[in-house]
Amino acid sequence: MNYLDRNEFNFEPSQQVVDAIRNFDPKTLCFYTRIYDEGKKSVISVRLSEIYGVPEEQIILGYGGEDILKNVIHYFLMVGDRKTILIPEFSWWYYNRVAGECGGDFVMYPLHETDDTFAYDVEEVIEYTNRVHPRMLLLASPNNPTGNGLTPIEIGHIMENIPDDTMVLIDEAYASFISTDTDYIAPLVDKYNNLIISRTLSKFYGLPGLRVGFGFIGKGHDQFISYVNKYLGYNRFSEAVALAALSSDDHYRQVAEDMDWGRQLYKRELGSLPGFKVYKSVANFILIKYPVEIKEELKKALALQDYKIKFMADKGLESCLRITLGRKEQTQAVCDTIKQVFLNK
Repeated sequence: MNYLDRNEFNFEPSQQVVDAIRNFDPKTLCFYTRIYDEGKKSVISVRLSEIYGVPEEQIILGYGGEDILKNVIHYFLMVGDRKTILIPEFSWWYYNRVAGECGGDFVMYPLHETDDTFAYDVEEVIEYTNRVHPRMLLLASPNNPTGNGLTPIEIGHIMENIPDDTMVLIDEAYASFISTDTDYIAPLVDKYNNLIISRTLSKFYGLPGLRVGFGFIGKGHDQFISYVNKYLGYNRFSEAVALAALSSDDHYRQVAEDMDWGRQLYKRELGSLPGFKVYKSVANFILIKYPVEIKEELKKALALQDYKIKFMADKGLESCLRITLGRKEQTQAVCDTIKQVFLNK
């Protein structure tokens, strides 16, 4: 089965990752790490500090990006009287579920469809945040399932114009597929104490099965960092593989270029067909509006070829497909099938 429905990785891991797995000494697992004796969390957080220029004590680690999100939302919604988180209207269903798990509630703010993308109205986000005054504001950049992102300038503008007692969580799980810029992260978390940026090795580095997430947090949150830290250290096998992945940017940048080939293919082949709209995406998936009357026939045609894509059911997106950007032959097959079903209807 070709799974193009959950934004997983249909390419090969880097050679460094393969070598790290093959050369891993199982005896290492017989001992805890000793890096906490140095006041550090993990060899991963030490390496991330070097890469991103953020002090190691302001780096948080988790069991995938999901764990980072859960820990952040649970902690900050449970501390104090304010229990509300603002989340984007079209976004990952997990955000509001996590809020409910800890007795919190959520308010949605709009995303707006423009010519070829969905977008945040930054001034509107600021207005909502000041009016609702939530404990947390969640921004997804890029956003799943719409594929749109925020610029560092837009992030800074939001941070500068909202209450400093609202914690801002930016989910950047899908970052790096288009932009290679990460220089904005260190200045932002240095300037704004109420900012958390969450990332993961699951998407750009293609290791969702490794379950390694990481993030950056503003100063002054020692109690939260103590809450999420693992005193006895982290999975030492995962650490070894993670370090290899973080040293493999050239390999994963080539994968990202193959994905961009797919974006252009969908836009070229489907974008001009009646009833279709291919939205701009800066993530590893693409959102496409399609004539919903071909849905059942398209499902059958894809199933015959062992392909699975996401037929959206979210309110307002019912006539959309979300397709993971896979290998070139996978992208070509899905694009051809959609086009063929439409032309034969």
